Amino acid sequence: MTGKKILIVDSDVASQNFIARNLTEQKYDVLQAVSGKEGLIFAWRDRPDLLIVDPVLSDLRGEDLAIKLRQDARTSNIPVIALSSDPGVARVRSCLDAGFNEYIVKSGQALPALNEAVGRLLGITAASVKQGGLLIVFLSAKGGVGTSSLCANIAMTIAYEQPESRVSVLDMVLPIGSIAPTVGYKGTLNLVTISDKMPGELTAEFLSEELTEVPVWKFHLLAGSPDPESSLHLKVERIWDIISALKAHFDYVLVDLGRSLSKFSLPLIQNADLVALIIGTDMSTVELTQTMWQYLQNKGLDASSIYAILNRAIGLEGLSKPEVEKILELPIKTAVPYLGGNFALANNQHQPFSIKFPNDTASIVFRDMAKQITEMARRLRAG
Repeated sequence: MTGKKILIVDSDVASQNFIARNLTEQKYDVLQAVSGKEGLIFAWRDRPDLLIVDPVLSDLRGEDLAIKLRQDARTSNIPVIALSSDPGVARVRSCLDAGFNEYIVKSGQALPALNEAVGRLLGITAASVKQGGLLIVFLSAKGGVGTSSLCANIAMTIAYEQPESRVSVLDMVLPIGSIAPTVGYKGTLNLVTISDKMPGELTAEFLSEELTEVPVWKFHLLAGSPDPESSLHLKVERIWDIISALKAHFDYVLVDLGRSLSKFSLPLIQNADLVALIIGTDMSTVELTQTMWQYLQNKGLDASSIYAILNRAIGLEGLSKPEVEKILELPIKTAVPYLGGNFALANNQHQPFSIKFPNDTASIVFRDMAKQITEMARRLRAG
């Protein structure tokens, strides 16, 4: 971690110096500011890798500072930790809504929690992103456009077409996972239970032993939350640890986000080797996709990292490929043909479409998509 720069913004000089000593001992470069305005100047001028901010400042609300950081391109993606003496739920929510990544209450246990958060948030580095298996994220702007089904079927196709490769799927659709019902998975290991593992337990070796291959589908599944209540217990701060462990063991990690665009899913999208953007053909879905695409562009995503799929599988009606491309100003890589009721039938029987209907034209489309996606992801990884 030598060379990582951390800015502390705290009006309490004693508290500030205590944190600074702790970080300096860990070989971080530390900057210190005693006011919100000074903190903003330092952040925009010196571009630290992470900020630690006491939201109770002498001149500026911590929430306002976070909003200003998020609105400026120079600091919009820098992790910001709130280290506060205010344990109130309202203040916690207010800070997280304003753009803080973490909220830690000053207490006897604050220092270990702070060290863990700093190490984790700085773990998403350019080097770590380029290590291990290819990370391919499946995303949509609206539910019901077949994102999970396409993710599962493309993962299955990769596994069959590249039998030497290890393929995994991570279901991050919240509050209820979508992949397990599609493939017929009945196991108890899922995203929520694995997020509760200690850092030392969550390893590539653990995943190789515990994640079983789904019969017929030939990929290893880390299922999503089994119900809304369970999703409330998901430790979102462990997401990148889970991704890193998967990438360390598998050649391909496909992540189904569904329409879950949030503070913890955005870093996955930004650091994916490839984003598969699933688009429905109705105008409302296309307009929502346009809004999402504009947002992702503002967050640094380029069209070269997007594999856009127009999914006409569930209906003949709607906009054509040229019409969608014109609205989005984004090239559509593949259009999935209308499949009638066959797609739903295959899903209901927990079977891959290409196994259930091997002679259907769409099975050829799935093979072509799998080949294009893997080749594009590999090319983007190589730079």
